[in-house]
Amino acid sequence: MAGPAMQQPSFLLANLKIDSTTKPFLQCCQELVKIIDDYPAKELHLIFPWLVESVFGSLDGVIVGWNLRFLQACSNQYNIVMDFLNPSGPMMKLVYKLQAEDYKYEIPVSFLPGPVKVSIQEGVLPDCPLLNNKLHFPLSGLQTLSLALNPFEYYMFMFASSLITPKNYSLGQHVSSLDSAYFVLVDTYLKYFLPTEGSVPPSPFTNKRGSVSPPAPRAPSVPFAGYGTHSTSLLKRHISHQPSVTADPAAQEIWRSEALLQVFVEMWLHHYSLEMYQKLQSPQVKEPFTPTEEHVLVVRLLVKHLHAFSCSLKPEQVSSSAHSHTSPLEELKRVVVHRFVQQKLYVFLQHCFGHWPLDASFRVVLETWLSYIQPWRYTGEKTNPQTDQNKGVPEKWSLFVQENLLMYTKLFQGFLNRVVRTDLVNVKNALMVFRVAKVFAQPNLSEMIQKGEQLFLEPEHVLHHRQHRCFLSPGHGGSFLSARQPVVTDRVFRVKSHVYGLEGQDCQYKQMFGTELRGTLNAGQLSQLMATLGSGQDDGNSKQLPDSVQGEKGLILTDLGRMQVINGLRRFEIEYQGDPELQPIRSYENAILVRLFFKISSLVNERFGGHMDALCSRSDFLGQLGRHYLASPEAAADGRSPETRVTAERNRRPRLSLRMLASYRTLLMLLLLYLFGALFSSGPMSSTLLILTGGVIKTCTSILTSMGKENVGFWQK
Repeated sequence: MAGPAMQQPSFLLANLKIDSTTKPFLQCCQELVKIIDDYPAKELHLIFPWLVESVFGSLDGVIVGWNLRFLQACSNQYNIVMDFLNPSGPMMKLVYKLQAEDYKYEIPVSFLPGPVKVSIQEGVLPDCPLLNNKLHFPLSGLQTLSLALNPFEYYMFMFASSLITPKNYSLGQHVSSLDSAYFVLVDTYLKYFLPTEGSVPPSPFTNKRGSVSPPAPRAPSVPFAGYGTHSTSLLKRHISHQPSVTADPAAQEIWRSEALLQVFVEMWLHHYSLEMYQKLQSPQVKEPFTPTEEHVLVVRLLVKHLHAFSCSLKPEQVSSSAHSHTSPLEELKRVVVHRFVQQKLYVFLQHCFGHWPLDASFRVVLETWLSYIQPWRYTGEKTNPQTDQNKGVPEKWSLFVQENLLMYTKLFQGFLNRVVRTDLVNVKNALMVFRVAKVFAQPNLSEMIQKGEQLFLEPEHVLHHRQHRCFLSPGHGGSFLSARQPVVTDRVFRVKSHVYGLEGQDCQYKQMFGTELRGTLNAGQLSQLMATLGSGQDDGNSKQLPDSVQGEKGLILTDLGRMQVINGLRRFEIEYQGDPELQPIRSYENAILVRLFFKISSLVNERFGGHMDALCSRSDFLGQLGRHYLASPEAAADGRSPETRVTAERNRRPRLSLRMLASYRTLLMLLLLYLFGALFSSGPMSSTLLILTGGVIKTCTSILTSMGKENVGFWQK
């Protein structure tokens, strides 16, 4: 490729597009590295959107990109991709180079998460920090709105969107695992921009003022709808009072950590609005977005790292009251979980608990939930599982439990609702129940939860207005590093703020340790179940129906019967109860002969149906002979199958059925009989006549025998 002095910017993008389809992948990456190093930002600005789209795919899913979600470590391209996209690699170098020049890139509002998109299209500016001063209003109307993002935000937006954007992958590319390039990159970005030790490395490029420009803070004149207003970004306070050339690098660079968090949470968690959740808490409600297992795995990775990031807060910063001397990164560690991820994760998990299929794939959702409610697992301290199991949860985590009370109680109740409808005979499903029981059996945890419920039920602390508790609800507006709110020591106020903020002012809280919840797997129901199961085993439970009641259209399962079916203790005998002539062709039947004989018998039945009815209605010997050959067999109503009354009482007309002749067993027997006749020099016609004669004689004998038994019984009476 020609050097930068010999080529116009308009030809650079065109040549890169051609090279991407004609040259090997390694060579393309090497040339991109050279271009990023040699070309100025003004020319790189033109290729940046195309390059990002080529890597992560397009927002509409038409362009697949580099298939990061399915790129495994065993691939030859894996190391090339990881070197190119790592936080210190060429791609991020390009981002910083453009960031120093304050370029903007547009994202259509139509590709934002559902609640944000609907709010904007309705003319309401959502309280989302990612949207601060970034909405671009075109003359064509609200339907074509777009976001103007800086290069770093644009890069992270496209990266996060590639996880949830449906794409048309080719066959054989639907296998993903925890060692995929995408999953490893998420982990790498989290550790780099949200470090548990040290600070975020500074950018290698600076603007004319001596620092990479952070996004502009929200103007005070922009009104936000939501829980209330917030002060300006903490970042603004740190930078605006110091010269850029001497500013604290951590204060200058912390905006990247905040931007990454905002993008990840908005794109991965904010697909269900809190208002809609409060109005429609039903598993039957259909949502336009359904997360995948891979999506939930990435969310769990985010939750685990945020806990580790928060737990790395220095002890002196935790207990110190001189917050004016706290660094921006330490301040972010203090508030990141409660004010950043709590609300959206709660609604996300509630949706998954209510809509996820009742199978073992729910394990990924379960582990995400268990990871969030156990932050003490991510303190970085070396632990011994055997000794820690008896030690219990440290008392310092009681405040976290209380401020996340619904994460423990409401989701636990949601899990119980799933358990009673799940097949616990399956080992994987039973293991999930064991996992939850083991977590909630940790010493001190149940006491902490119970204390939180007691605080919530305190009657003298009643919150009268939603805005009075806005600062304790997860933040919506302004920076997540906004000026620290007044410290409220009343834990009752904190717990009530948490519950009312997520469940609404009129919520009916069901106590985890209350009588109502305990009355759902109680002793009376258990004894009834054990008694029923015991009698079922004595009588042979394979012959018994599940516990049910008779309805207008058949049997209806009771709660006990539903549990019997789910756990494989009893079952309905499934039988074909339709027209025997129309039942599926069996493996022991010849398909061609079945269809041929069906056509022949249908023609005969259609033409001579009246004569067959007259013959079978007779009460003499000929009538019985006709009923034997022409009457269709009816399914025996033995009580083992939930047959409807209409089906059981339906009378079938006499008709000829030749389907038995299409059976391979019948054909084999006829072949043997013809071979046996050939041994005695009997021709086909003679053998056919003998076979028919023998069949009629056998039938007549059985009919006469049955008639004789009926006469004997009559005279005995």
